[in-house]
Amino acid sequence: MNDEFSISNVSTLSKWRRPEALLVLMAIALPLAFSVWSALLNNFVVEIIRFDGLDIGLLHTIREIPGFLAVGVISILLFFREQTLALLMLCVLGLATAVTAWFPFLSGILTITLLSSIGFHFFETVNQSLQLQWFSKKEAPRKLGKLMAIGSAATLIAYTFLVLGWDKLNLSFNSAYMIAGFSCFSLAVLGYLIFPNFEAPIPQRKRMVLRKRYWLYYLLQFMSGARRQIFVVFAGFMMVERFGLDVQQLTTIYLINLMFNIALAPLLGRAVARYGERKALAIEYFGLSLVFFAYGGIYLFGWGVFIATLLYLLDHLFFALALAIKTYFQKIADPQDIAATAAVAFTINHIAAIFLPLGLGFLWLASPFLVFCTAGTLSFISFALALLIPRQPVKGNETIFCAPKY
Repeated sequence: MNDEFSISNVSTLSKWRRPEALLVLMAIALPLAFSVWSALLNNFVVEIIRFDGLDIGLLHTIREIPGFLAVGVISILLFFREQTLALLMLCVLGLATAVTAWFPFLSGILTITLLSSIGFHFFETVNQSLQLQWFSKKEAPRKLGKLMAIGSAATLIAYTFLVLGWDKLNLSFNSAYMIAGFSCFSLAVLGYLIFPNFEAPIPQRKRMVLRKRYWLYYLLQFMSGARRQIFVVFAGFMMVERFGLDVQQLTTIYLINLMFNIALAPLLGRAVARYGERKALAIEYFGLSLVFFAYGGIYLFGWGVFIATLLYLLDHLFFALALAIKTYFQKIADPQDIAATAAVAFTINHIAAIFLPLGLGFLWLASPFLVFCTAGTLSFISFALALLIPRQPVKGNETIFCAPKY
């Protein structure tokens, strides 16, 4: 990767060497490792290490520390290009995933989880920045939806591999993690070798950027991180602990969800472009509040696995609208702020992730119902915040309290 191309001149490159092709490759590589890691995690820690709710809360607290420290990416960018750092972090994620099953004890799984999390969170920080720099405001919602669908397709392949191969190929936790991790690593190396360095049209500030006018974006990021942590940590754990689902059953649910995402993500991207971020996020957050309160009903009313599965699918569908947070920021931001603010926003997104998993892990031991009610309340607060987004957000008109400047 020695030659350099400005984004404005990439039309001279063949399509498979353009920026969008690199984003597609990275959208495929990430879930090959991360989706297998997450799909097997609950079964691995429950069946092999004998985790309880407190242990899983501790693991996810450790996992989110690199996300909280993502603002440090700004300093790393003094030495690495964003593109190079993204591919390097994919390599770290892939290698850490590959050796996960080598550590079937608490301290070991916490250590390797921290390493893989550095790869995942630092990659995602830079990847989101590159997406907003390389896509125009007009095309961003549609293309982000397309990338989401491609990522879901890659995850579908990984899950199909788990479902069909677990028995037929006699896969173990170790072999599955090794195949997934090295697949991600290989694609990252390929991306480094075949793509040129892409120069964004506007140089990025390589220092921390905090702006008062971004306050609503920061709040939306914070609430998004808090809600998602509860789902990521406890929804899948509930399916294993309460209903006793095995690897194949849980992965089958993931497969059904992914088929919905592949079909609907591009449509949701177009919907955001047509109806705007305000409506998209309001629908997402109101829907999520209902879903989380219904999760609590599983414990309050004794609903069965069918209802739990339906809620799990609806949960993912609403989460797909979260791309609207990215496009909202793209519309209100100074173009030079994108890389630095992506890092700051990732840290803000993970503030709650430091204390929520462990704190709610204690609460889970007493009442899983209250854990999901907490998530429902946070989702409803997010719904109220989404209504503060103006119908036409631009720089100078970031919230409904601003007078638009023409």
